[in-house]
Amino acid sequence: MKTAAPDIREATDEATLRAAWPVVAQLRPHLDEESFVAAAVRQQAEGWKATVLYDAGVPRAFAGWRVQEMLAHGRFLYIDDLVTDARTRSAGHGKALLDWLKEQARRLDCTSLQLDSGTQRIDAHAFYLRERLRITSFHFKADL
Repeated sequence: MKTAAPDIREATDEATLRAAWPVVAQLRPHLDEESFVAAAVRQQAEGWKATVLYDAGVPRAFAGWRVQEMLAHGRFLYIDDLVTDARTRSAGHGKALLDWLKEQARRLDCTSLQLDSGTQRIDAHAFYLRERLRITSFHFKADL
């Protein structure tokens, strides 16, 4: 029996972003809903995309992403945010959304898909490694 394709849609308006907020909040607890929506709308004007995976009409996973090009990497799809609802983890939502993002990267002529992940996110790292993402560098930051 063939399973139905996941219901994955771009969040292009404030109402859809607000509906996804309970999932996004699990990854970005330093934001409140208003800050998230305002930042998302600002970033969308600069090419950032917001994508939601729905299960039975309920948002269960979220990705914020953009296409970039750098001398070091060429053209690539960069994932800013990737989160699945903690209540439905291990249901395949994260894998389905990541697979969808990989397909978008191919469609958009990217040579790779990349993301940064906080060092404390051990479970996320295990998932990324299972999905054949590899650790290729360290990310450094200076607060200003």
